[in-house]
Amino acid sequence: MKKLETVNKIIKKFNLVPLRGEGGFFAEMYRSTETVQKNNLPSRYKSARHFSTSILYLITYDSCSMLHKVISDEIFHFYMGDSVVMLNLFQNNSSNIINLGSNIFNGEHIQYVVPANTWQGAKLASGGTYALLGTTVAPGFEFEDYVSAKPYKKELLYKYPDRAGLINELV
Repeated sequence: MKKLETVNKIIKKFNLVPLRGEGGFFAEMYRSTETVQKNNLPSRYKSARHFSTSILYLITYDSCSMLHKVISDEIFHFYMGDSVVMLNLFQNNSSNIINLGSNIFNGEHIQYVVPANTWQGAKLASGGTYALLGTTVAPGFEFEDYVSAKPYKKELLYKYPDRAGLINELV
């Protein structure tokens, strides 16, 4: 019960709101005031971008980060809570499972970079109640950069059959 109280306290302290489409809760903590114009960015960007953005992101026992990709590198930071299992499906048809958490001497990462255009999804490790993470994106994130894996589920299951279990959980 104490962990559930912590979840509610975190949501309240940081004014976290549900992250529609992806799951979990978030609050934008930083958006740089300076921008890069579209003509100075790679063609995958549809508009100008702030130099950088960052959010707090909370995964709970009844939520996850649904499988998706963004068009910029995304740096994850683990702050507190239970371990997180993250699936990455890379453009070269390889995949990886990354464990985020505080147990750094047992293979968990407190910081991890998801490369641009990598399918990613995350959930709490078995038995977990919550995890508070942060992400930093540069150039800054805009919602137009988000691509849900839902319409691509069959294709992803075909390309990554060894990850079918997690794909099905995270789509």
